[in-house]
Amino acid sequence: MKYLSRMTRRTVTAVAVGTLFAAGSALAQETFKLGVVSFLSGPAAESFGVPAVNGAKAVIEAFNKGAAPAPYNKIGFGGVRIEPLYVDENGGATKQVQEMRNLYDRDKVDAIVGYVGSGDCLAVAPVAEEMKKFLILYDCGTPRIFEDRKYNYVFRTAAHAAMDNIALALYLKARNIKAGTINYINQDYAWGHDSRKDFQAAMGHLYPGNKTNADLLPKFGAGQYGTEISALLSRQSDVTHTSLWGGDLQAFILQAGPRDLFKKTQIVMSAGDHVLPGLGDKMPDGVILGARGAYGLMSPKSELNDWWWKTYEAANKVYPVQAPYRMVQALLGLKLAVEKAMAANGGKKPSPEQLAAALRGSEWESPAGKIRMTLGDGHQAIQDTAIGRTRYDPVKKMVQLEDIQRFPAECVNPPPNVKAEEWIKAGMVGAKC
Repeated sequence: MKYLSRMTRRTVTAVAVGTLFAAGSALAQETFKLGVVSFLSGPAAESFGVPAVNGAKAVIEAFNKGAAPAPYNKIGFGGVRIEPLYVDENGGATKQVQEMRNLYDRDKVDAIVGYVGSGDCLAVAPVAEEMKKFLILYDCGTPRIFEDRKYNYVFRTAAHAAMDNIALALYLKARNIKAGTINYINQDYAWGHDSRKDFQAAMGHLYPGNKTNADLLPKFGAGQYGTEISALLSRQSDVTHTSLWGGDLQAFILQAGPRDLFKKTQIVMSAGDHVLPGLGDKMPDGVILGARGAYGLMSPKSELNDWWWKTYEAANKVYPVQAPYRMVQALLGLKLAVEKAMAANGGKKPSPEQLAAALRGSEWESPAGKIRMTLGDGHQAIQDTAIGRTRYDPVKKMVQLEDIQRFPAECVNPPPNVKAEEWIKAGMVGAKC
């Protein structure tokens, strides 16, 4: 294994290419260089960025061995072995733009799969488009990426945050949970603002006349929430909504639990499942949460999901949650797109234009169900999702999710050419629930 150093705080790892699978073959002389970007340091690393990269390592190793199930069982990408370079997303949007330019210009990657922070995604997407380089956003939440502008080379292979918050509101309504008053605590950047806005709009439709008691916007990475918890306790509400994630969410739970906040309000989390393995019995019972898809403990039963669960668990000694699920569905979609483009290109590695044409408007099976690129002119995915309640199992010594409800993609995602905010405010006309 070799390592490439950067002057910036960057972690880059390139796996060695294995034994040539066909002596003299043209394909055996090259690799598909793939940049993989996620948080490897900072508060978002432990519960999100590192599990995502661990997922990438597990599935890329399987691809390079030809050990994934059909139709993903060709070695590498269509016989071309994958050479990944892992890059730390920590450091802010300006740094990420430069790191991305380095990956394309200096490292000559054929594609990048990456980015968690909505601010980072909003920054790097226009630059990749300007450079005419192929980019898959494997996560991010803000709907604005493909609602505010059009792209040719940029894709997001997972649903945006509107789905998460619509599903939360529908779950509350289906169980007739009281929600006359609502508190909010969300991070003060694109993800937090958009999540709050979408939940408010959905609740306005399903619970007309509800009142906001507290609306808090701590900065990303705040870590300390004593003041905010005091405000939530002093302005008690029926429901408290949060889209905190990563280390921020862990810190909030650990600080709010001893002060009985979870006993005095129904807390709902739009993206909470990824902290469950680490928190264990410190996670309160009865929290309603989503996983930003049918992921982890709420994933569907299928042969592909069984393979993925066993592969990840064997490599990491823990089950996969939100981030590695989002990473694997991006890599599965990329694999099929590369192989489709290669077939149309005489078996040669495709250009960014050929790759984009192959992924645009496509669909594929993932461990979380079918992924369909139906929004943003075929550049933005929709998918099914699920919501459940937490309950710690002392026998299994882990948090379980119960009372799970699944939502079809067409129920919680806007139709093509309609902005999520406008669709929610109009009453989600045409939702197929």
